[in-house]
Amino acid sequence: MQKYDFTIPTLGSSTIKSPISLSKKIGDFMANYVDDDLYIIYNIETKPNAVAETYKKEMLLEIAGPREKIFFQPENTHAAVVTCGGLCPGLNDVIRAIVMSLWYHYGVKKITGIKFGYKGLIPDFKIPTIKLNPEHVENIHQQGGTILGSSRGYGDNTEKIVDTLQNKNINILFTIGGDGTQKGALDIANEVKKRKLNIAVVGIPKTIDNDLSFIQRSFGFETAVGKALDAVTSAHTEAHDAVNGIGLVKVMGRQSGFIAAQAALASNDVNFCLVPEVPFELKGKNGLLAQLESRLKKRHHAVVLTAEGAGQNLLEKSQKTDKSGNPKLADIGLLLKSRITQYFNQKNFSINLKYIDPGYIIRSAPANPNDSVYCARLGTNAVHAAMAGKTQTLIGLLHNRFVHIPINIAVAKKNKINPDGPLWRSVIEITGQPQLMLNQTKNT
Repeated sequence: MQKYDFTIPTLGSSTIKSPISLSKKIGDFMANYVDDDLYIIYNIETKPNAVAETYKKEMLLEIAGPREKIFFQPENTHAAVVTCGGLCPGLNDVIRAIVMSLWYHYGVKKITGIKFGYKGLIPDFKIPTIKLNPEHVENIHQQGGTILGSSRGYGDNTEKIVDTLQNKNINILFTIGGDGTQKGALDIANEVKKRKLNIAVVGIPKTIDNDLSFIQRSFGFETAVGKALDAVTSAHTEAHDAVNGIGLVKVMGRQSGFIAAQAALASNDVNFCLVPEVPFELKGKNGLLAQLESRLKKRHHAVVLTAEGAGQNLLEKSQKTDKSGNPKLADIGLLLKSRITQYFNQKNFSINLKYIDPGYIIRSAPANPNDSVYCARLGTNAVHAAMAGKTQTLIGLLHNRFVHIPINIAVAKKNKINPDGPLWRSVIEITGQPQLMLNQTKNT
């Protein structure tokens, strides 16, 4: 098994008594501080009679939470919060949690909101910042989007961004965003280290696709699945109530099909789930079109759910990228709509196809209760980490424990569905679709 170094950098020794009054005893009915020597192991799988392993400190993940001693003097601390990338349910919940924890738990009264992502940290754009306090954020969790606004890109303007942090005397930067945002955060933290500045950079992973590695679940994902399920339910109703009805739904998932897979499992009405991790063909006896025809002849209706990154090999590739550096994908939803219609027209087989793309409805929705709770805990634990002087770290959930994850490890590769694993097996079982919709497969 690959070895990882989970060491979390710190700005220095934590010598200041935390203003949070907690207990150090077990069984006294009082919440406890988190000990700096409390860790969990990453790989929890084993076999009977396996050789016991001795773990070095760098092989273990730090448990997140409040420390008894902190690095920053609260009254002298200036924190900043920035949201980057596409919208996602729960952004405002995380902002609220950060502000409330800084203000009420630690007594940090100087909190700045950076407008429109990393763009707001670049002086050339002259974007004003906003002051954040409890009154400002009290009810923001009830609305979608982000009160700070967002934008893609600009994280590569590292020197200008760190100049701004210095000029504004910012001690802590909370970066709320996905893969590109956190790569930018890592570059910022490295530039801070190069200049020997005491600025903590702590990230909260936001990726609606749930594709950051070493993170059990990114915030907004559960809400996205719920909203995707609404679209699938509508598609099924339209398909079921028509002669040879087909409901076609496209959801987010550029390189990882977790939203599509989870929505398929939750609905029990999806007949074909298409994800980027599993190739498929349209033509041929084993292709999607022939399988769809077979389904219609038997049941007279069908639901096809696709992730946006599925089937890209069937489309003309674009050389263009968005401002985050992601390749611009061709539209698999429109391709499927066109090819399905063309296929059945040529066979003189009457169908009734309805296509639903709920992408922006999902992105801009407020967080559901479970996501809202999750966001609150992520934000609070991010504050605990930052005040203890930890940096270059994300707050994540792993094995149902909140932990500190080095940014460089989390962004090293994408989290994807394992086609050999239990999640995809469950999707195959629920949908009843073939294991592979390919006409030729390699012998293994």
